[in-house]
Amino acid sequence: MIGPLDKQTLALERNAVKRLAHSSSEESRIITPIKKTRIAEEVADRIRVLMLDGTFSAGQPLPSERHLAERFGVSRGSIRDALRTLETIGLVETRHGQGTFPLELSVDRLVAPLASVMSYRADLQDELLDVRRMFEPAVARVAALRASDDDLADLQRILDTQRQKLKAGQSAISEDTAFHAILARATRNRVVMSIMATLNDLLVDSRTNSLLQKGRPARSIDGHEAVVAALRRRDAEGASQAMYNHIDQIADIQLHAKKDSNSPGE
Repeated sequence: MIGPLDKQTLALERNAVKRLAHSSSEESRIITPIKKTRIAEEVADRIRVLMLDGTFSAGQPLPSERHLAERFGVSRGSIRDALRTLETIGLVETRHGQGTFPLELSVDRLVAPLASVMSYRADLQDELLDVRRMFEPAVARVAALRASDDDLADLQRILDTQRQKLKAGQSAISEDTAFHAILARATRNRVVMSIMATLNDLLVDSRTNSLLQKGRPARSIDGHEAVVAALRRRDAEGASQAMYNHIDQIADIQLHAKKDSNSPGE
């Protein structure tokens, strides 16, 4: 038999309902049906995946809007919106009278928008230095174990050129970039090389500005020489520490430069 509910039972039931409602609201906030307005985004994502796996290759036009609409089971308007999104982020281009073509997916194409944002976001520059502290000492550690005689010779040539340019009062930005690229090459890991290439692209402006700071070029070369010395000894931990110290010096110089630019009278 189901009897009447007393006040205490009702209060308990209300609390249980509230907890259940809160739990349900949390879940519903995360797991929700896909809205129709997201159809174009999903189509854009699927086309991007098909570009990455080579189904839609660069240089070959995408299927027609009508064909894509039939394949994806959506309207032609959704296809047009998806292609517009992909064109905005530089993954496809529309050629009048020829169709829509996937573009070659390169590091430059992916990095350029981020580099543009970082040029005026000081907080991102600081976080990029954190990324370098995490990544580059590990690269130096592995390079110490895998670097070939050719790698060491190339690194030494870069150091010699940097010293010559320093004496002549010339910029050695390209050598600074090449040093880190060859260090990544010495790991014999293509993913590491690709990540380093991305970092180097993001660091163009930062290196240009920091190497103008008084004493920075000489300290940069000293840091590089410490890394190479550890590599020659096959000292993995020494190479890692030398690289960490090198990046720490860069951070210190940038911090002082920032303080000087913000000081009164500047």
